[in-house]
Order: sequence, then structure tokens, then C-alpha cells
Amino acid sequence: MPYHFYNSEVTNIIDESHNTKRFFFRIPEVEDFKFGAGQFVMLDLPIDSKIKTRSYSIASAPNGTNTIELLISLNEQGLGTPYLFNHIKVGSQLPLSQPAGKFMQPPFTNIDTDVCLICTGTGIAPFRAFLHDIKNRNIPHKNIDVIFGSRYEKDILYRKEMEELAQTLPGFRYTSVLSREQSPAYTGEKGYVHAAYEKLYADKRPALFYLCGWKVMIKEAREKLLAMGYDKKVIKFELYD
Repeated sequence: MPYHFYNSEVTNIIDESHNTKRFFFRIPEVEDFKFGAGQFVMLDLPIDSKIKTRSYSIASAPNGTNTIELLISLNEQGLGTPYLFNHIKVGSQLPLSQPAGKFMQPPFTNIDTDVCLICTGTGIAPFRAFLHDIKNRNIPHKNIDVIFGSRYEKDILYRKEMEELAQTLPGFRYTSVLSREQSPAYTGEKGYVHAAYEKLYADKRPALFYLCGWKVMIKEAREKLLAMGYDKKVIKFELYD
């Protein structure tokens, strides 16, 4: 089934890190852009490529408005993100698709096990939407972990927001893991995300695992979670290039 595309307008652009921006898109033809936390949209870009659409997870929670947020990192070797970073400004218009994808769907009404959200880079976007949706709708839940992995402290995305959520959302715990940071000022976890969830879930308690980010991380995480004894049915994932 072909996707329906709306005309969207960029209403704001915020620098989140040295190579990552938060793009806000408004869809004027609808009052409420309906989607589920964890879904993605496609942007139809005027680039020299056989496939002109690029998919991005929605980083904002459903809120009854027609504006959504996308978290996008620059890939200088690509075609899509250089166009967005170099040519798109507030007021720019782009075709934007209806929401798609079943990652983290259907919407939860009650979460009866712990949930571990393992991500690298902009893979945190659907998890941010999920967390705010839980908070906004006061969804009953048990413990929720976000384990965010990247290379350097400057690469940590939504850091202040995640740390604030850890103080205000009951049962939520945030862990950052950096593989190359050498600064003594950084006191978080170092290495890779795998050691963090292996330690936190060493008791093998019932849990649901969501993986989003780099392909290598997801492949290794699936193998390690299976080796820990978790069934593949409780391991959900979404790949980023």
C-alpha cells in the first residue's frame, strides 16, 4: 500500500550536539497528527538518488497537535542528511509521510514486566517518545531502563532530559555508556552498552528488551541476550544505518 504524504513545514531547528539536530515539522492539513510512540515517518527529499525518501523515528510523544520532532545526525557520506543540514531552514517545506512501523506497538495500556531500552546514537529517539508517552498518559509500568551508548560525552543526546526523567518518572533509570571518553570529569559508565545490561539484568528476571541504533550493536545485543537465556520473543529491534 502506498504511503500518503502530507506537505509539512519546518517550524524550528535546535542543535542537540555538534553533529545532531532536532527538527520540528508541522503538518498544516491535520489538526492532530496521530501516531504511536515508536513509529517513524519518511521525508521525500529532492536529492540525486534512486530512493529519495529517508526514514526517521518520531522523537516526540503523541500530544494531540500537528507538530512532531525528528532527531537527525549528519552523515557526511550520505545524501539525505547533508541536504537537511545544509538546505533546510525554518519555513522550509517538505513532503512527510503518514506514520509507519510497528516498533513498540501496539500502544501499552499496562506494562507487566521490566523494560530495558538499549540504544546508540539517534536510536534514543523512539525511546524518548515512549517515555514521555508513559509519563503524559500515566501508563502503569514496572521498572524501565534506558541504556544509551556512544563514543564521547559530547555525543550524549537528550542528556539533561533523561536525567530529569530519572528524577520524576517512577521506576525509570538512565545509564550512559561511552566507549572512547577519556575525560576524568565524566563519571558515567565506560565501554559498551552490553556490560551495562548484562549487569543490570544478571538475575535473568522477566523483561522486555527494545534495541535501536547501530547494526553491530543490535546484532551483538541480540546474541548476548539470547545467551543470557532470554527468549527471542522478548527482544524487539529497529536498525539504523
